[in-house]
Amino acid sequence: MKNLLVLPFNIDHAQKSGEFAKILYEARKSGELIVNERPIIINDAKLFAQTDSEANISFFVTSDSRSLSIFESLENKINPNFSIIDINIDHTEIFGLLDL
Repeated sequence: MKNLLVLPFNIDHAQKSGEFAKILYEARKSGELIVNERPIIINDAKLFAQTDSEANISFFVTSDSRSLSIFESLENKINPNFSIIDINIDHTEIFGLLDL
């Protein structure tokens, strides 16, 4: 936990969250995104907005398969400033191995 930083949700994050939520709700309405629970979209939009808004954050780590599908839907419309990492995938598959 020493490498974990909790960020306060600020106005830049809120504005970006609104943009993301609009994209995701439109994807849900068109049938491109299948999510039954409305709070999931807005919660993920907020988290993704914080990640996208911070220049020093490159990755969003999750084990939630719903978040992965929401990110894919978002990624189809825009080019987020971060990559998502599924914690269920071994880190060597994502980052490779150091040749020591």
